[in-house]
Amino acid sequence: MTLDTAVPPGIGVIIVGHFPLASGEWIPAHEHTHHQLAWTRSGVLSVAVGDAYWVLPPTRALWLPAGVVHRTGATRDAVLCSLYFDPRRCDLDWTRPTAVGVDGLLAQLIGYLSRDDLADAPRLRAEAVVLDLLRPLPALPIDVPAPSDARVRAVAEALLADPADPRGLDAHARAVGVSRRTLTRLFVQDTGVSFERWRTHVRLRAALPLLAEGRPVSQAAHAVGYANASAFLAAFRRTVGTTPGRYLSG
Repeated sequence: MTLDTAVPPGIGVIIVGHFPLASGEWIPAHEHTHHQLAWTRSGVLSVAVGDAYWVLPPTRALWLPAGVVHRTGATRDAVLCSLYFDPRRCDLDWTRPTAVGVDGLLAQLIGYLSRDDLADAPRLRAEAVVLDLLRPLPALPIDVPAPSDARVRAVAEALLADPADPRGLDAHARAVGVSRRTLTRLFVQDTGVSFERWRTHVRLRAALPLLAEGRPVSQAAHAVGYANASAFLAAFRRTVGTTPGRYLSG
């Protein structure tokens, strides 16, 4: 069910709200009448918009245009810091979810705007600087299309439960009672991508929170089913368009 969450009125363009999230906790699908910038000062956030998925350590935030249905969760205890931007008074016109880098200055300004004792004039000056600092990052989100066919869904659920599952297409086909050729066709027909590509996206998505928490690349790669870090890094660059380090650091 989609929740229509209200944003309290405030002076200026930006309103700041804080929402503690325990590890593994997700806020159900909802949307806002305001644009939102989702960020955390510590821990790791995840935001899902349809099949697209972003992992947000403290160096990254996600711009969500007003009206975009999304889910927000934490892969590690975090406090979701939400900046809400009044669309009527906001010059930014980004129409799609967009990752932005968060440096020390932007983090300090967000903290400054969280104060409830700011006079109107300094608040408006700080808001103008925040808007000036929002710069999109080039990395792409990781899409994991949700299947509807029962046979494809059974394979998908097995991989989501254990991204390191070493079974190949033949073994998964036998498990759901179809031929390799049939499962190959069904995967593309149902998700728009091949089995191998879908599994790669699942593995990369599962590895990102581990990397954001500071795990070594080799450890994260092994945890999601890669034999070595080199293979994982090659898959990540090919899929996301940059390295994990640059993706997470912005």
